[in-house]
Amino acid sequence: MMRIVPAALLAIAAASSVAHAQDNEKSMAVKGGIQMKGWMGVVDAKEAKAGLTVDSAKFVGMGAGMHATTGPAITYWNPGMKGTGDYTVKATFSEREYMGLNNHPHPYGIVMGGNDMGTENANYLYCAAYGNGNFIVRGFGPAPFQLNGPRGGTHPAVNKAEAKGKPVTQEIALQVKGDKVSCLINGQEVASYPKSDVVGAGKLKSTDGVVGFRMGHNTDAHIAGFAVTKTP
Repeated sequence: MMRIVPAALLAIAAASSVAHAQDNEKSMAVKGGIQMKGWMGVVDAKEAKAGLTVDSAKFVGMGAGMHATTGPAITYWNPGMKGTGDYTVKATFSEREYMGLNNHPHPYGIVMGGNDMGTENANYLYCAAYGNGNFIVRGFGPAPFQLNGPRGGTHPAVNKAEAKGKPVTQEIALQVKGDKVSCLINGQEVASYPKSDVVGAGKLKSTDGVVGFRMGHNTDAHIAGFAVTKTP
């Protein structure tokens, strides 16, 4: 007897398979380290336990921008670049070859509100995009806290690569305006939260803080137009 499996169950099975791959994929060390003056970085605790460090990823200047190749999942920041009050931090991320270093989508995006960076009490917020139309908003404070679920969600504004090995570009921004913190991707607001959702016990100390960006493990992307400006 032939059984018809509902499309919803197939989607759940596919998502479960991707999640399993993400949880079990090993980070491949990349030689190079941080080659950008004034920048610092830290790998996730899980990566550090596996013996990986900032020298297991490569972060260099390239043309008018920067380029990051990982390695371990890593957060980069520049102590001299901070956002205060109402501000917007943004950059354009370009994967020349979507999933060029992995077999499933990995994220990259903007960091804001960084305090106590490089310590066990580090806290910051990031919004990151995937080349399959997905995005994730998450914080560390110092334990991770999720704002749009453990695997993020989809939004039409997030660009999708045509196929593995094809290029895909995302302009990503985090914005503070009044009591609202928003993530914008390719010019559209994809998520917003009241400050009470991101600042408080176990979360951020403040939305004021250093800015930077975050790269998932085994990811390669060019970063252009990185800047902090006052929100109009």
